[in-house]
Amino acid sequence: MKRCLCLSVFVALALTSTGAYAADDCAKIIATGHPKYPVIAFREGDALVGAAPTLVETIAKKLNVPLESKFMGNWADAQAAARDGKADMIYGIYYNDERAKYLDYVQPAFIYDDVAVFVAKGKAFPFKGQDDLIGKKGVTNQGESYGTEFDAFIKDKLDVASADGIDDAFKILLDGKADYLIAGYYPGLAEAAKDGVKDQIDVLDQALLTAEMFVAFSKKSPCAALADKFGQAITEMTTDGSFDAILNQATAEWDAAQAKP
Repeated sequence: MKRCLCLSVFVALALTSTGAYAADDCAKIIATGHPKYPVIAFREGDALVGAAPTLVETIAKKLNVPLESKFMGNWADAQAAARDGKADMIYGIYYNDERAKYLDYVQPAFIYDDVAVFVAKGKAFPFKGQDDLIGKKGVTNQGESYGTEFDAFIKDKLDVASADGIDDAFKILLDGKADYLIAGYYPGLAEAAKDGVKDQIDVLDQALLTAEMFVAFSKKSPCAALADKFGQAITEMTTDGSFDAILNQATAEWDAAQAKP
C-alpha cells in the first residue's frame, strides 16, 4: 500500500469565502478536531495535540492571533461545534459537499491520508477495490466521511455500522460482528497498538482510498477571513519540510507516550 505524506495539489473542491468579516475581527481562534486520530490529532486532557494542532498553532503564532486547540467531544461533536460556530476552526477533516455548506476549506490540503481496510488476523479476503466489500459487514468510526463519492457508495451498496471511536470499532471487528473495519491507516495502527490488539489484526494491502486532509474555518466565524493567509502558510510549511518535522515529532511523542507503563 502506498502511504504518501506529501504536499497536496490545489483542488477545485470548494472555494474559500470569507463573507463580510475582516481579519481584524478575529481576536482568538478556538480550534478543534478528531480526539482519536493519532498522530494527526488526539486528546490530552481538555486539549488536542498532535501534528495538526501544532501546524495551526505555528501559523497562528506567525499571524499574531491567539489559538487554542480544544477538545469538544467526539468527532461528530467536533464537526457540530464547527457547524454551529462554537469552534472557529476544525482540522484533519476530509472534504464532502455537506460539510462545505458550513465550512470554508483552507487550500491546499496539508497531508494525504490513506484509508485502509482492517480485518481480524487470518480472515483476509481478496480485495482490489470497493466492490469487494459488497455483501460483507463493515464498521467505522461514528461521524466519519470518506468523501462525497465513497460516502454515497457506503449508503447505497454497503452494510457499515458506526462505532463510538476506533477502539470500539476494533472490538466489534474482533468480536466477529464485522468482517472489516474502515479507518485511516496511521490512526488505525496506532489505536490497535494502544489497545494491545495489533497482533490480532491485518491490513489489506490495497488502500481503499487516499483522501486529502484539510484545515477549515466555520463559516460562522470571523476568523474565516484568515483562510487565505493560512493557505499561504500551509503551502510554505508543506513545501519547505516544516510540516514533515512536525509530523515526525508528533509521531515520536505518541510512540513515547504509548511506551510508558
